[in-house]
Amino acid sequence: MEGKVAGITDQAAIASPRRAPTQQRSRERVERMLSAASALIAEQGSDAMRMGEVAERAGVSIGSLYQFFPDKRAIVWTLAERYTAESQACIAAALKDVSDAEGLSQAFSELVDIYYRLFLAEPVIRDIWSGTQADKALRELELADSRANAEFLVAVLKRLRPDADPVALETTAFLVWQMGEAAMRLAISVDREEGDRLVAAYKRMALRELVGG
Repeated sequence: MEGKVAGITDQAAIASPRRAPTQQRSRERVERMLSAASALIAEQGSDAMRMGEVAERAGVSIGSLYQFFPDKRAIVWTLAERYTAESQACIAAALKDVSDAEGLSQAFSELVDIYYRLFLAEPVIRDIWSGTQADKALRELELADSRANAEFLVAVLKRLRPDADPVALETTAFLVWQMGEAAMRLAISVDREEGDRLVAAYKRMALRELVGG
């Protein structure tokens, strides 16, 4: 992700990378750094990750690493921002052509399933979002992400309910997405069978609010 998510405060400046790479060689070096960090987070978690380990695994000097990332918070922020951009693109694509309640129900259910599979399969994503409550910048990123995702859903709801109160639709959509994040965290914190039931229950509750029935 090259840009920033709207709605982030100065906390983002604290957590963000020192500078963005401009040359191809620099971009490739940064990708190696992020790949190394992802692997280390998957193995031991972000709390245990050390900048020296990232540099060593990426095959760069520690000075080169610090040129782009002043600390590991900046690395985690970049990975979180990248994941946010990818998820928003997926949601936008899934919802852009929805024009009826059946289509919304199907698209929303599929998106929840995709999210759940990602949380189950990607330890980096789990690590990043499990730490949001302890990091103000990541909390704000998640909140802005939920608001952005809610806007995609609001656009669909306005097509389905043109006479509805737009503020009410925005509130519903925002709450649905924010609850979805919480549901995913809960689902991956318990055994898989119970997690599956929790995700299914969330989908039923959310869809009752979105499309009724």
